[in-house]
Amino acid sequence: MTGPEHHQHIDLNGRAAIVTGAGSGIGRATAIALARAGARVLGVGRRREALQATADQHPGIAVHPADLRDPDAPAGVVEAATERWGRVDVLVNNAGATAMMPLAETGADRVTALFALNVTAPSLLAAVALPHLREASGTIVNVSSTYGHRPLPGAAHYAASKAAIEQLTRSWALELAPEGVRVNALAPGPTESEALSAAGLPEAAVAQVKEAEAARVPLGRRGEPDEVAQWVLRLADPGTTWLTGQVLTIDGGLELT
Repeated sequence: MTGPEHHQHIDLNGRAAIVTGAGSGIGRATAIALARAGARVLGVGRRREALQATADQHPGIAVHPADLRDPDAPAGVVEAATERWGRVDVLVNNAGATAMMPLAETGADRVTALFALNVTAPSLLAAVALPHLREASGTIVNVSSTYGHRPLPGAAHYAASKAAIEQLTRSWALELAPEGVRVNALAPGPTESEALSAAGLPEAAVAQVKEAEAARVPLGRRGEPDEVAQWVLRLADPGTTWLTGQVLTIDGGLELT
């Protein structure tokens, strides 16, 4: 399923894509899938080594280390792509943080930091990329979460940040439709990634959470990053001409429970 032959029907030759959070998980799988379909991909993330490991998977991937919470970062990212390739056709807003934050422990700094990465950064990136997306009749794919439209006790602000992404997706889709720019979102369920460890949970707790998550999913397991990346690829496909403003949930049926 991951081989180049799987992508023959999606042709991104000559197109340029930006993928944030490309150092691991869904972002890494997406960067590779887009490159295999012929796109030139700029992988963005905070850790150069992790990005380099992604780029090592395909010669079509270039890297750009940046902390997207830095106010100058979005302009720097788009500039890095346009200087290399003269265009931006696809923007995949995948970078984001998960934060366990019960209401009793909610603090202003933590809320601000979470929204800075999960809501403000993708908004600014989209704004800076917009002139290029207009020119290319390009597309934005935002990565939400099944918890963008389901409650998540103990991590309400994470869920709220993803709900914001879904509403931005719908509103931008209407706003940009007259200019031929499509905007959609994917809402993955629990997927194999480093997010839980990055959130500061000890390994034993991570294993416990993963097991509990898999047990709740009707298809009986957590998702693989490549299973989500396939759908980013489909949403980014220039052949997907009439689909905009949609949030597609890929979660093994979890949202139905």
